[in-house]
Amino acid sequence: MQRKTIETNLSIYKFDELEESKQELIHKAKEQVNKAYAPYSGFFVGAAVELENGEIFAGSNQENSAYPSGLCAERIAMFYANAQYPDVAVKSIAIAAFTNGNYLQEPITPCGSCRQVLLESEMRFEKDITILLYGTKYVFVLENVKQLLPLCFEKNNLQG
Repeated sequence: MQRKTIETNLSIYKFDELEESKQELIHKAKEQVNKAYAPYSGFFVGAAVELENGEIFAGSNQENSAYPSGLCAERIAMFYANAQYPDVAVKSIAIAAFTNGNYLQEPITPCGSCRQVLLESEMRFEKDITILLYGTKYVFVLENVKQLLPLCFEKNNLQG
């Protein structure tokens, strides 16, 4: 038997330590929280995607009483960006969440489905996507999606 250790590397910043462009992207994600439709969970999420051309697309979670029919903020923002600019790589994504009258103190991470969608965009353009996960205490910054999904399913897996 062999054992292998897989590590995730991330940087932890206070919000005001981030460069201005990253702060602005987080602000865009936070603005989207107000547009979320979350009557069932009360958990409001906003995401903002920045493309290599400087365009920014944002989205919020949209719940549905038939639970699988809703969609997460990250996927809404990513699909919107890719639909508008299918040939432009994603540079970064910021994610923020709000519940019980406050933004979360600890950063949240994307669900598994969102991680896979983010990974597909990263592989599609062969460019890392910087991930900014907002919390009021600090912000996690990850260099790429594989830091969130180290044992990932990729198109190479389909080829056997």
